[in-house]
This record gives sequence, structure tokens and C-alpha cells, in this order.
Amino acid sequence: MLDEEGREINYLRISVTDLCNLRCRYCIPEEGILKKCHSDILSVEEIEQIVKVSSKLGVKKVRLTGGEPLVRKGIVELVKKISNIQGINEVALTTNGTLLKKYAKSLKEAGLKRVNISIDTLQEKKYEYITKGGKLQDVLDGIKAAKESGLSPLKFNVVLIKGFNDDEIENFVNLTLENEVDIRFIELMPIGENGDWAQRHFIPNTIVLDKNPDLIPVASKDKSAPAKHYKLPGAKGRVGLINPISSHFCSSCNRIRLTADGKVKPCLHSNEEIDIRSTLRQGGNVLPILTKAIKVKPKQHHMNEEDYTPIAREMVQIGG
Repeated sequence: MLDEEGREINYLRISVTDLCNLRCRYCIPEEGILKKCHSDILSVEEIEQIVKVSSKLGVKKVRLTGGEPLVRKGIVELVKKISNIQGINEVALTTNGTLLKKYAKSLKEAGLKRVNISIDTLQEKKYEYITKGGKLQDVLDGIKAAKESGLSPLKFNVVLIKGFNDDEIENFVNLTLENEVDIRFIELMPIGENGDWAQRHFIPNTIVLDKNPDLIPVASKDKSAPAKHYKLPGAKGRVGLINPISSHFCSSCNRIRLTADGKVKPCLHSNEEIDIRSTLRQGGNVLPILTKAIKVKPKQHHMNEEDYTPIAREMVQIGG
């Protein structure tokens, strides 16, 4: 289905939980977040029903996010259900990787095609600091399990944070020399109560090119992909730059979002949310709600404007 700007919306990102087993400093505020009641969260069956309807509107790809999606009970069952929906060509998942050792094989068998792993540093102490207690080795074990299970090529999401990991950029880039991976550097986005923190620690993705002048631009097969891709000469993997602030990709955005508590978000960086849970539980038709969400999708966000005010919800409540 086309939105009002003529963009084909064929991608649904679903937050399956607002819970996470880490407490990353740019994602969750110091005081934490108020836990939703179980009844407020969409069930596996409700998510499946929404995906079935969305597929009738042309959605072909679904990505499961959180919070941390692997803490959601029934996540493997959900992957299997969505994978079997006619019209859905790809089910992917974004995870912090700490539980992948346990779930990678069963997720692959259930129909998961791709996995993106968030990893902002390659240093154990720094990882523990940014996640407030996480263990880097858990992620490395998860990466190994994902490779062994055939969830490849892997994509690593690295949020650039001034004064924290800008000294590791070359190390991340060099991982692509001998590994068939995508290292994707993502600009830090001001969202929720941590918006001020994000603005203070923001650095543009151009720093990646400044530090790695040998990177060569390469064309992407998917024109709607947010990343601009580069390669080192002779490298097996790629480097991706995702620039939601310095050079936004709104003109080619092909996605809408579903939150764990049953709200459809036409744009990540807008407070506009459309309730779909109530209609679903009353036995109503959710097709008009999804159609509306696509039709009211804004032309672009305004994060790069000086007077921009971060949205109210935290990233962990929306889904990455």
C-alpha cells in the first residue's frame, strides 16, 4: 500500500515486549520505566492476527524488536506463526544478543531469516558500563550460536556515542575484513527522558568516513534500506551508515510500527499513536486502523531541527 507521499509501506516492525534484561544508558532512564500489566500487552495470537491483516495491505517483511524480544515468552512460537502467514517473505529480529546462545537454533528452525545484534563496544568493561551490568561474553557466545545456526549474514548495530566508543570505530570497521558481517553505525537519537543525554553525546556518522578514508561506497539492492553501504578493499563484509539526524532517509521510509501495548506508530519520531488493541479485543476490523496509520504517515521527522522536542515514550517502550 502507498502512503500519501507515494512510498510503498511493506515493512512492519513489532515490539513484542517493553521489558529488557539490560539497562543501556541511552535507552532506559535512570529511574527505569513503569512495567505494563500483562493484560496491556498484545498476546502472541493478537500479534499474529495483526500481521495477517497487514499482509493484505502489502506488508512483506516483519521485524521483531523489544525491549529485548528474547525475554518474551513464546517468542519462538510467534516467529513460527508469522513465518507461515501468506505474503510474509521475511521475519527478522533485533536483539542485544545475550540470549541468542539459548534461542538461535530454535529461532532458525521456526523460520527466522535474519538477526541484527546490538553491540556498542568490543571492550568488556565498557560494555558493562553502557548496559549497566551486561556481560560482553554473553553477546559473543550469542554471535557464535547465530553463525552456527545459519542466521547469516549477521548485522551488528553500533550506536555512536561521543566520548564512549568513537575510539573503537576502526576496530569495528576492521571486523569486516575477514568476516561476512554488516557493521552498521547508527547516529544516537534523542528519544524520551534521555533525549538531553543523547544530544550531548551525539556525533555525526561522517566521523566513520573521516577515520576510514579507504571505505568505498557500494550500491544497495534494497533502495528502501536506511543504511548507506561501504566496503574496505577486499573485505568480506560491509560497513553501513544509518543517519537519522544528519541525513535522514524519510523519503524512502517503508515502515510502520506496532508497540507491545497495541499502538500503531506511523513514525518512530512522532508522538502520534493509533490504538489497535481495543478494536482487536472488541472483535472489530483492524484493517481501517492499519490503513489510517499508513495514510497519516508524516513526510519526515524533525529531529534535525534546533527546536525539536524528543517524543515522550522511551525507546525500550517503542522498539528499536
